[in-house]
Amino acid sequence: MKPYSKILLLSLIVVTLFSCNQKPSSYQISGKINISSGTIYLKSFRNKTFFDLDSAKVVDGKFEFSGSVKRPELFGLTIDRNETFSPYYIFIENSDIQVDIDTADTRSARIAGSASNDLFESYKAHSEGFKIDSFIRANPASPVAAYILYRNFATDLTVKEIEANIALFDTTLNDLSYLTELKEIVAVKKKLEIGYPAIDISGTQPDGKVIKLSDFYGDYLLLDFWASWCPPCRKESPNLVKAYNKYKAKGFTIFAVSLDQKKENWVNAIEKDGLTWNHISDLKFWDSAAAKVYGIRNIPSNVLIDPKGNIIARNLRGEDLDKKLEEIYAGK
Repeated sequence: MKPYSKILLLSLIVVTLFSCNQKPSSYQISGKINISSGTIYLKSFRNKTFFDLDSAKVVDGKFEFSGSVKRPELFGLTIDRNETFSPYYIFIENSDIQVDIDTADTRSARIAGSASNDLFESYKAHSEGFKIDSFIRANPASPVAAYILYRNFATDLTVKEIEANIALFDTTLNDLSYLTELKEIVAVKKKLEIGYPAIDISGTQPDGKVIKLSDFYGDYLLLDFWASWCPPCRKESPNLVKAYNKYKAKGFTIFAVSLDQKKENWVNAIEKDGLTWNHISDLKFWDSAAAKVYGIRNIPSNVLIDPKGNIIARNLRGEDLDKKLEEIYAGK
């Protein structure tokens, strides 16, 4: 073989090997859905909310999306443009991805071609007894692990536990939104430990009047975060009503912050559930200013404040709230 032929052959081998090892620089989503026509929306995710990013026409039950991502990220797919909360979850990475949606199943779609989505589905299938620190150690460079920590563990873990879990991640994820938001939550929680003064907040009542949390210092005060669209919150409502009616004459009240978006839904839920205490909302969903001040990532969530304005307990629900109040007033 002539020298230049050997060089050409070697060059072709190097190029081929490089191409085989090179990761795709874009994603291509090929989808099937059991509707013949319409529009499907691809939504980006931020602060537990989904926002319109792209749309595609459904033709003969098929649709396509294409683009590129810096790293695997959570997106949503929905045929309802106004859906901001529960579309079909999909972790997109730069690869060829196949999606099969059955609209009768409103919880999940069949997704193939995304290793990140496979990891997420594996977590969902084995969430009972799940240990987040072990999962992160096994997947330290995975945005999926960061998302799970951010979405499902930020409320229940202590500040030290959150910081310890963040430290397990690869440094390549330092600018990942899930982790940067967690760091912000940690900074907030450090200011709101039990024994620390509550941070004052204000907001607008259904009648338009602006009230402040500190207006109600002097009583034992439960700062309650909830929303009309939150089933666990509505399920907790009878317990709050019972506690309020039992102890209000003794100096107990509730200051409720709603993460609703629509005033009508908020007001109707107050009336239907018989929540006869003070309520505020800026109707900004998870962008609620008051929720941000208190680092609220899940609802229902609450903070119990003593007459001097200091935090004495967090996330007391059902019998735990009644026991705490009984303990307080038994000593008076």
